[in-house]
Amino acid sequence: MAVPLGLALGALIGVLLGLLGGGGSILAVPALVYGTGLSIGQAIPISLIVVAAASAVGALPRIRAGQVRWRMAGIFAAAGIPATVAGSAVSRHLPEPVLMIGFAVVMVVAGIRMLADQGHTGTACEIRGGQVDWRRCAPRSIGAGLLVGVLTGLFGVGGGFLIIPALVVVLGIEMSTAIGTSLLIIVANSLAGLVSHLDAVGGNWSITAAFVGAAMATSLVAGHFGTKVDTDRLQRWFAYLVFAVAAYVLVDTIIFR
Repeated sequence: MAVPLGLALGALIGVLLGLLGGGGSILAVPALVYGTGLSIGQAIPISLIVVAAASAVGALPRIRAGQVRWRMAGIFAAAGIPATVAGSAVSRHLPEPVLMIGFAVVMVVAGIRMLADQGHTGTACEIRGGQVDWRRCAPRSIGAGLLVGVLTGLFGVGGGFLIIPALVVVLGIEMSTAIGTSLLIIVANSLAGLVSHLDAVGGNWSITAAFVGAAMATSLVAGHFGTKVDTDRLQRWFAYLVFAVAAYVLVDTIIFR
């Protein structure tokens, strides 16, 4: 029964990833925990596989279009990878209720970010005369990379809901380039987290294969229709769904466990 559920839930997550270009993976952990009965420790590495694979697929057209800041991605990854490893180490020593409550808080933050106005841009990495002011840009990039890395290691989330606002609002990167750069950062952090959490998959490879395979297949299909969908409205409704799932996680963890 767990494998068919894994297929169904993976397909749903894949549709959200394909339509939204990210964000849907934040529901992967609660879907696995409540849908297939896995512990959060077992669900995190499966979520990281989905995040890494989906982000890698999404990054390819951005790379071909030249919509990537490679040095920026490198700075984020250099800060984020060790932070991800550290977050993974902490995650293994935290009780499951603490992790679930923490994950619910992250979901609420993600939902708020999805509803927030993205019209403002920063200037720390603004290009002047063809050059980036790395003296101002690098320290902020390192700080954001550390935060995203810790969250990736702790909860198995890609962190795109924090990376893109950091790149656009704080650092001043144009949105199209921020998306491509964010996807590369997510791949690097997710792979680092996956290595740290891989032993937690245990004997659940059949569920992992079903979930990840279905997510990638439906993500590719849904991606073809993403340009025809009102993504602003879809993202608002998705944020409300994230709030509802976060509330359920909190109630279930605090009251029923």
